[in-house]
Amino acid sequence: MTRFFAHTGNAVDKSDWQTLMEHLGNVGELAGAFARIFGAEAMGQAGGRLHDLGKYTDRFQQRLCGGPPVDHASWGAVVACRKYQSLGHLLAYGIAGHHAGLANGEERGERSPLRERMASELPALDPQWQQEIALPDTLPPPEGFRPDRARGGFQQAFLARMVFSCVVDGDFLDTEAYYRRLDPPQRPSRGSAVSLFQLKGKLDQHLAGLPTEGEVNSLRGEILHAARGKAGLSQGLFSLTVPTGGGKTLASLAFALDHALAHGLRRVIYVIPFTSVVEQTAAVFRQAFGDLGEQAVLEHHSAFVDDPGQAREARDKLALAMENWDWPVVVTTSVQFFESLFASRPSRCRKLHNIAGSVVILDEAQALPLAQLRPCVAALDELARNYRTSVVLCTATQPALSECDFAGGFAQVEELAPDPARLFRALERVTVRHIGEEDDAALAARFAASPQALCIVNSRRHARELYQAIRHLSGARHLTTLMCARHRTQVLAEIKTDLREGRPVRLVATSLIEAGVDIDFPAVWRAEAGLDAVAQAAGRCNREGRRAAKDSEVLIFRSPCWPPPPELRQAAQAAAETLRRHQGSPLGQAAIHGYFTQLYWDKGERALDKNGLLALLSASRIHNLPMERLDRDFRMIESALQPVIVPFDEVARRALADLAYAESCGQLARALQPYLVQIPRRAFDALRAAGAIQPVNPCRFGDQFMQLLNPALYDAEHGLSWDDPTFVEAEKNVW
Repeated sequence: MTRFFAHTGNAVDKSDWQTLMEHLGNVGELAGAFARIFGAEAMGQAGGRLHDLGKYTDRFQQRLCGGPPVDHASWGAVVACRKYQSLGHLLAYGIAGHHAGLANGEERGERSPLRERMASELPALDPQWQQEIALPDTLPPPEGFRPDRARGGFQQAFLARMVFSCVVDGDFLDTEAYYRRLDPPQRPSRGSAVSLFQLKGKLDQHLAGLPTEGEVNSLRGEILHAARGKAGLSQGLFSLTVPTGGGKTLASLAFALDHALAHGLRRVIYVIPFTSVVEQTAAVFRQAFGDLGEQAVLEHHSAFVDDPGQAREARDKLALAMENWDWPVVVTTSVQFFESLFASRPSRCRKLHNIAGSVVILDEAQALPLAQLRPCVAALDELARNYRTSVVLCTATQPALSECDFAGGFAQVEELAPDPARLFRALERVTVRHIGEEDDAALAARFAASPQALCIVNSRRHARELYQAIRHLSGARHLTTLMCARHRTQVLAEIKTDLREGRPVRLVATSLIEAGVDIDFPAVWRAEAGLDAVAQAAGRCNREGRRAAKDSEVLIFRSPCWPPPPELRQAAQAAAETLRRHQGSPLGQAAIHGYFTQLYWDKGERALDKNGLLALLSASRIHNLPMERLDRDFRMIESALQPVIVPFDEVARRALADLAYAESCGQLARALQPYLVQIPRRAFDALRAAGAIQPVNPCRFGDQFMQLLNPALYDAEHGLSWDDPTFVEAEKNVW
């Protein structure tokens, strides 16, 4: 009988303890199965079987009985390098980091570099492991892998992270399954039993019931038919260039399901730039899937911290609020998606292997942050090249990302829409013009003369102050990300009803209303911003084409007291220049392409990879990959925001009450996502210092879930308010 165990059970005689041979065998099988989709089954199996090799030591077995901590991850890394050379070195990053996270190869960071870990003195490894753990003599490279000499370091780091994902998810799942057997009533099962074939049937029924009368609906039907007609094309990179209001959300979903079924892919991942849109997009999909919607669509925001403090071995793994995306349809944010692709922590990386063999729809592709544009494009290209992922760039304002426009751009992108230039001409429903400088008093006068109008500004502070100037007018409304998503959904529903029934609606909003919000105003005014933002704003004007374009004006203005924030300034300048050059058709395909080309040229190649990550990887080799540094330096949002949970309604209050006594938090975290407000760190600290927020169940989850305690700080008009000068100052930069 073996004397080596992986996890402790309840029995004193160890009869229900999990043996190390069983755990390593299980994780090897799981990791190999996960890696099979991208041809790396052998690497996954080897990584899984070696990840806990250091538990074959007397010191670790003493640890299971209450002894001191011991490094059990380094031995597997050492054996992988000795046995498999270069590919073994890639495995070693993940094996050594399967608890603490991926370390740099040689450069010291918060973690000891891999070179130091493998050179350190380790407790003696018992030779029994060689009788219990079978390893192949050689390790082949991933089947069908297509190397790119210009991106060697990038591809090596990417592969190391993807195999790491397979290993850590296998480790999490086998540990979870073992403890579920010990305590079955408290361990919910994972995943979804709904198939993509079932979802396609439900979606077909939903689409068949959509209205078809009128020019706009006819064009939507044409776009849908064209996209679905190309679902049989080979996997790769696609674009869906459709004017706002052209039905691209459902058309892209229909293409994705058809394409996935045609090529044996596993899921659809819908990536959205704005957290505020995730909930409503997921709701659209659930509605389209009918009674299967709740079982098929997973929302995963970037709002909650994935690691609630330092998790202990085994049982505490089950408390991590981490999704591994093993559902048929995932709706997530671009922050969650792209930062995970460059992450180093196990909890962020465990889902990555489930991106392989999927269709990824990048909604509002133009919204990728310019400072990280080149790394984002490289990641998408690598997914399509080597991980059986089809990528759809879905937008009304397609960025100029082809290799002839952009350094490191895409080589071949297949357009799904039928003749985008014609579609844009046919769906031209507004007149766009720049009206020069307008202060808040002038805007308030425009509102007084316009019973139904929308004004979009660049910051939450400006929105609040402009709203204060018009709140005495009938139908004055305010929409901001200082409101939680559930609150915004209620406000939007009321606004749509008022618009439909002809009542006054004078709405001041931030850019949150520009993406994925199906709303139709006769007049829209937009503070200076990029041309893509102007086009999105125009999509909220005469959306259904019921009025003449000349009577549906989108007016761009320059605010003397609220200039565009630094992040938007160069984009606003490029937009102004483009509008001067393309006055006849400022939102046409030629204008949009010219705008992005100029913007990328103005920024320069280095500014599109602000921290020089691609150059860093180009200079790296297998032994010195900067895995931890990539995680540190790749940030989609420069100033990180902190989530606060607002007990907005009974659903939120009940979930918070349950969370106070919960052992694990995955389901509750998902339930609480619609009740978050994201605020800057300085504002967060000010609220905490004032006792206005406090953590829920901190002994279990640390500071992961911060609840608003003072109800006076949240109201129906403004959302979260705070009068501390520190908060006000920090708010000036949030847009």
